[in-house]
Amino acid sequence: MISAYTEDLKHKEDELAIQYLPAVKAMAYRLKERLPSSVDFSDLSAIGTEELIKLARRYDESINDSFWGYAKTRVYGAMLDYLRSLDIVSRANRKLIKAIDYAVEEYRLTHDDEPSDEELAEILDEDIQKVHDARIASTIYTVMPLHDQLQVGDEGAALAQIEREELIEVIKKVLSTYKEREQMVIQLYYFEELTLKEISEILGITESRISQIHKSVIKKIRDGIGA
Repeated sequence: MISAYTEDLKHKEDELAIQYLPAVKAMAYRLKERLPSSVDFSDLSAIGTEELIKLARRYDESINDSFWGYAKTRVYGAMLDYLRSLDIVSRANRKLIKAIDYAVEEYRLTHDDEPSDEELAEILDEDIQKVHDARIASTIYTVMPLHDQLQVGDEGAALAQIEREELIEVIKKVLSTYKEREQMVIQLYYFEELTLKEISEILGITESRISQIHKSVIKKIRDGIGA
């Protein structure tokens, strides 16, 4: 009798997970749109599905009246944890990423677009594969929450020294120095989770410029923390 009850309960839990599989796949697809081709959609989807099944089996509807409301953030968090596990910003390439960002800014002063991997390798006198890998790492990290991004590099230690409220004030102060359209870039990217292409179509500015604004904001926030 107990065994039959347990099997019935497990069946209901699995049905609950199956019901929300399309939502997980849609979430993985939206995240994949913001990532380089080296990150596989099927890996993100599998991670999300595994987390969904775990959540369904411990879901208590008497505590949470909406399963997807309970599961959504946790499933997305599992996908981000997977990206973190790739060690995408190792100590070895943090300096190279910074050097690339600086070189890209310098390049834009005389060009309308970002330099290619080949051009950056020549500018930095660096191996082209290392440049390529570092740019992929940098691109992946831009989908992470601001808290993660602010801990990249040597300045990250400063983040642990300040209160959350102080960090929020630093972010507000930095954003206030930007024009309304540039503030909208951050809003659409982090809170609406749109792709660079979608933001470009909405605001009528290039994807390259959007990327530039994003990196500039992150740098200013880091500088603010350091100050």
